[in-house]
Amino acid sequence: MPEHNLFNVFLSCLEKYNIPYIVTGAVASVVYGEPRLTHDIDLVVELNDKDARKIIDAFPSEEFYCPPIEVIKMEIKRQYRGHFNLIHQASGFKADIYLKGKDDLHQWAFSNKKRLEIDGKPIWLAPPEYVILRKLEYYREGKSEKHLNDIKNILEVSGEQINNEQLEKKIHARGLEKEWNRIKKGVEDSKY
Repeated sequence: MPEHNLFNVFLSCLEKYNIPYIVTGAVASVVYGEPRLTHDIDLVVELNDKDARKIIDAFPSEEFYCPPIEVIKMEIKRQYRGHFNLIHQASGFKADIYLKGKDDLHQWAFSNKKRLEIDGKPIWLAPPEYVILRKLEYYREGKSEKHLNDIKNILEVSGEQINNEQLEKKIHARGLEKEWNRIKKGVEDSKY
């Protein structure tokens, strides 16, 4: 498992300022799957224009690199793919912040997020179906095998938590059948 206390530096700030978020990416893959090394945390955050100031206040410059408020506001205005980074100066750990915006998959993930406690700290975690779908998209875009390995591990470790009917429906809607078939074949082959 990654060092959750370091990641909690980001999550505790979001919680303190009541900024809605979900943990996704490698950290979610580790929670649902198998441990692997990661030096950042991917978060989808729900912000509106008024919340830009909250981010600046939540991540003070004495402890964090945080982009200027103008950059945050510009990213908030994007309907899709709004993004910025935060860096915890003491550890060098990074948070990739993706904005919820109008992305339908982000909307669905927030409606189905899971509240877990890890190392005594509560976190909001994206549902496993969302993590799988995003990993399939990332694989399609960059062909990095780590995404396929993460998905295989999620299926093996947390398969009983996955709503397969819903996942298959969303895979079809997003045109990810080719990538999904590759995963299914790999999982079937590993059983023999």
